[in-house]
Amino acid sequence: MAASTTSPNSCSWGKSQILNPFSSSLVDMGFPTKSIALKKKPNKSLKVESAIHSPSVLHFPKQPYPNPVITRQDSTAKPDNKSNKSQGQTQQSQWNPLQRAAAMALDMAENALVSRERQHPLPKTADPRVQIGGNFAPVPERPVRHGLPVTGSIPECINGVYLRNGANPLFEPVAGHHFFDGDGMVHAVTIGNGSASYACRFTETQRLMQERELGRPVFPKAIGELHGHNGIGRLLLFYARGLFGLVDHKQGTGVANAGLVYFNNRLLAMSEDDLPYQVRITPSGDLETVGRYNFNHQLKSTMIAHPKVDPVSKELFALSYDVVQKPYLKYFRFSADGDKSPDVEIHLPVPTMMHDFAITENFVVIPDQQVVFKLQEMITGGSPVIYDKNKKSRFGILAKNAKDSNDIIWIESPDTFCFHLWNAWEEPETDEVVVIGSCMTPADSIFNECDESLKSVLSEIRLNLKTGESTRRPILSESDQVNLEAGMVNRNSLGRKTQFAYLAIAEPWPKVSGFAKVDLSSGEVKKYFYGDNKYGGEPFFLPRDANNSENEDDGYILAFVHDEKTWKSELQIVNAMNLQLEASIKLPSRVPYGFHGTFVDSKDLVNQA
Repeated sequence: MAASTTSPNSCSWGKSQILNPFSSSLVDMGFPTKSIALKKKPNKSLKVESAIHSPSVLHFPKQPYPNPVITRQDSTAKPDNKSNKSQGQTQQSQWNPLQRAAAMALDMAENALVSRERQHPLPKTADPRVQIGGNFAPVPERPVRHGLPVTGSIPECINGVYLRNGANPLFEPVAGHHFFDGDGMVHAVTIGNGSASYACRFTETQRLMQERELGRPVFPKAIGELHGHNGIGRLLLFYARGLFGLVDHKQGTGVANAGLVYFNNRLLAMSEDDLPYQVRITPSGDLETVGRYNFNHQLKSTMIAHPKVDPVSKELFALSYDVVQKPYLKYFRFSADGDKSPDVEIHLPVPTMMHDFAITENFVVIPDQQVVFKLQEMITGGSPVIYDKNKKSRFGILAKNAKDSNDIIWIESPDTFCFHLWNAWEEPETDEVVVIGSCMTPADSIFNECDESLKSVLSEIRLNLKTGESTRRPILSESDQVNLEAGMVNRNSLGRKTQFAYLAIAEPWPKVSGFAKVDLSSGEVKKYFYGDNKYGGEPFFLPRDANNSENEDDGYILAFVHDEKTWKSELQIVNAMNLQLEASIKLPSRVPYGFHGTFVDSKDLVNQA
């Protein structure tokens, strides 16, 4: 299980609460809904325990830290409860009598709603003790720390900033919370001339700034709270607060905690429920949020967290999905200079979760799968995110430069759900598009309760553009089969045929014990494990030379790794050709398990906007 005892870096938010890890207000809270727990496949030789499945100790302070948490200078600010209280009072002092009366009435309604929720046990997928326990728990911001200890030698070719996004809730949850609900925090390691520095900062979303001013969470949590009648109640409360001007929901509600991309000289932090946020890397290696980025007023809708940059044209390709109104899906692209194409409306029968997609040299590959949004399920007490067994999974093949969706080719791929797609390419000799992804079953197991063990199988899916038929096969042999999630191919070959993929070994789920280098043609797999009681996240492949490498795997894997025994974190740099550890950078504070990352070369930083 994730660490359940006090450790050097575990209590930077406040005193550890080991005997009473949660206030009494959290122990009995719950939802009268169906939701999902993830069950692990039994393993007689290995005792598997994981933070998202079993209760853990949280290390939240009784009050969140003030604004700013830590100044932009190299200082170590501590949580100040009086400052948090004064922030809320300052905000409320600006309200008129009608707003104050409305706030009081809505707070009373919210207290009644929370009291009702606590009469029922929380499902594991919404229980904060499970979702953000151990090293899934949040950390405070960190100013830049230079001259980090290095074991081994950092390769001379690595000069730039490795960045990784993740969910890091600012406030202790008052009700349900899913790991995906946390506020976005970016962790950055700057490397140059063999030395390294580290910093981590919140992405200053509109949501985070408003909640910090109010001194408490008020925005609904999309997965942890929006279930059943209580979820409807929370939505009504939120929009009522907006109606009275107590919060502003017109400037976005997203958390920007999932993806990162460096495009057109800008680092963008993304979650699929909002516009991207621009984050600037300072000359000292610190991070500062510029704000919501709409591509110079060109982007009018949300954008998913996994846009794709074509390595040849340098164009950015993206999707936007809507869960309420048609069209439920739009496709668009940006030129290398940031000029946006008109939206291409793609007509879907129902709003569908589309977390990722793929590109080839000439096409975009769009997964229309069986996890859908049905808001009416909340009326009957359920989750709005469901698995629709009557829907048929399919992939849409659309020309990159399409002006409309009239020529999209839909090819069915029964019972296929890929949360992530690692690459795709064209094979003209067989009229096929080949898609590489991790097929997850049960499809909605991240969001809803089920009894079946989760599996994530690396698969090759072939889509025949002439016959309209598809095939799917596991890439690994049955004896090598292991859950593979979060990873990438060499970005210089994205959309073209690749030999290797580098993927997280998601075992014991949802922790990551190492990564696998998979030969996509032969199925040969080589595994690198982080070590006893050490777990990490997404392996990031960095080419040794972006322009002149003869071998596709000539480069390095970068990954944050946390030791759950010593409670210390590091950045490991592994040679991708022979899977030998080249260097380990010791980090000054704990880095929680997170989501996706990127690397910005020092040459590109020179032109940062």
